[in-house]
Amino acid sequence: MLGRYHYHQIFRKSIIAFGTLFNNIVVKRKIRDAKGKTELESFKAPIQYGPYQKYLAIIAAEPTPERQSMQITLPRMSFEIKGLSYDSSRKVVPTQLARTIPPPDSDKKGQPVQYSQYLPVPYNLDIEMAIISKNQDDGLQILEQILPYFHPSLNVSIEIIDETHEERDIAIILNGVGYTDDYEGDYTQRRTLIWTLNFTVKTYLFGPVDVQKDIRKITLDYRSDIVRRPAELRYKAEVESTLEPPLPREEIDPDMPDTYKVVETFEDLLSEDNEFFGLD
Repeated sequence: MLGRYHYHQIFRKSIIAFGTLFNNIVVKRKIRDAKGKTELESFKAPIQYGPYQKYLAIIAAEPTPERQSMQITLPRMSFEIKGLSYDSSRKVVPTQLARTIPPPDSDKKGQPVQYSQYLPVPYNLDIEMAIISKNQDDGLQILEQILPYFHPSLNVSIEIIDETHEERDIAIILNGVGYTDDYEGDYTQRRTLIWTLNFTVKTYLFGPVDVQKDIRKITLDYRSDIVRRPAELRYKAEVESTLEPPLPREEIDPDMPDTYKVVETFEDLLSEDNEFFGLD
């Protein structure tokens, strides 16, 4: 059972969906030009995957004003995975199969194909997102553009399985907000404000996908416990092409009934006297 390779990139898709929610947040500032007029400066707050401590280390590496071009710009956002846990509250029957019929043009030979796989296993991703800003107003602008959408959850629809085009609503829950001001020391040190938001992404994990084509040949054996004469009977049914030249069984189109026929045969495996059961 284990060892069958499958990789649906579900965690990766869930993380991308999470980051996409916050990739269009704008911060605006009032600045004065050379003539003393007040203008409005607008720019996007970048977001990246990774621990925010890495960006604080970059800032601390170049603290001198003469090398400000080497520093990263603030404000910015970062997020990272903090944990993974099983969600028993969303548990479903583990032995139940979910079946999907793809569009007719999904198979090259025109045969109907049915996908089947076991129902998903629910897991929760714990993600921590940090808002790093130099001044208080920038951080509050970003925070105020995020919090109204979470009360406390926000649903995002993503395509989890590429083969079956399975779509699921992923709930992203905001658990809490923290605040840190690491301004310590004298006035020569740079101030950094950090808002920490803790999220839970309720995602699903799917097993491998089984592809099932339509049945084109069956063989059925059954026994009859008759005292007078026990027997083991075999029933066969298969489709045959009526075209000239005939097509292979795998290439017959089931939507064209005039191009094939169903041939049935009966056979007594224990005797050649098939007249006893009326098989001839």
